[in-house]
Amino acid sequence: MRKFLGTVFIVMIVMFFAGCFMMVNGIIDELYIHEPKLAKPSILFLKLEGVIINGDEFLENLRKYAKEDKIKGVLIQINSPGGVVGPSQELYSEIKRVRAELKKPVVVSCLGLAASGAYYAAVAADKIITNPGSMLGSIGVIMEFANLEKLYEWAKIKRYTIKTGQYKDSGAEYREMRDDEKQLFQDLANEVLLQFKTAVASARHLPLDFVNKYSDGRVFTGATAVALKFANQIGTLEDATQIVGQLSGLGTKPKIFIPPPKRLGVLSDIFAEAKSRLSISSALREEMGLRLIGQPLFIMPGANF
Repeated sequence: MRKFLGTVFIVMIVMFFAGCFMMVNGIIDELYIHEPKLAKPSILFLKLEGVIINGDEFLENLRKYAKEDKIKGVLIQINSPGGVVGPSQELYSEIKRVRAELKKPVVVSCLGLAASGAYYAAVAADKIITNPGSMLGSIGVIMEFANLEKLYEWAKIKRYTIKTGQYKDSGAEYREMRDDEKQLFQDLANEVLLQFKTAVASARHLPLDFVNKYSDGRVFTGATAVALKFANQIGTLEDATQIVGQLSGLGTKPKIFIPPPKRLGVLSDIFAEAKSRLSISSALREEMGLRLIGQPLFIMPGANF
């Protein structure tokens, strides 16, 4: 009997350590994803989707893979309403750098929406291909502010501010904005808009006066964008693939390289959840839709992303 129990105990110990080993091995597999090798000359395929908050993953993949010798061109599919000004401009600059420094063609395919900051990024490409009913443009700047003064009064919350200048709390949600502050932000928006218009005029080889006429935030259908020369031609993702293939010398059916998804597995999900719970104010801002309040944005309001 003792011998039997001893055998059972040993089996349980072995199973326990085997389970631990499998769990750790699974975590390691999730942490370290084996990347596919670039064996043949290929076109790098990237997607720019959703609101542009920082563009980190897109930029990381563009910088990492575009410089590879086997990558002969870049194809970008866009479906985005735009986003924060700085990251949108960085996307534009990096796409231009691929063309200017690496001498590799970049072609953009507009899926459903390439508006504002996403369009800003798109004009840096060699060619913009769009579906006839896609939405493009929205050349403009928007800044949103919330006045929660009455809400704070209702909730019996008193806010106190110590500042070093009259504009240091401009845009704060706990008081109404003064006229001089509104003008300050209007001047800022106008300055950033000029940067946007200048980039479009330069990249699309259009007179600045012509771009000015359409820089009122309006969106165009793909068909109208092509007619006005804000895009190159009507076409699908397949058409864009053929075009970038021809520009890169790989023919009309180039091999496509898609970067592996950035995934750190279960542990990172746990840490991300914990981090999100640490900041109550961040959670409230997210819940109330205030995350981008007070920032100049290249974005199309009302887009469901």
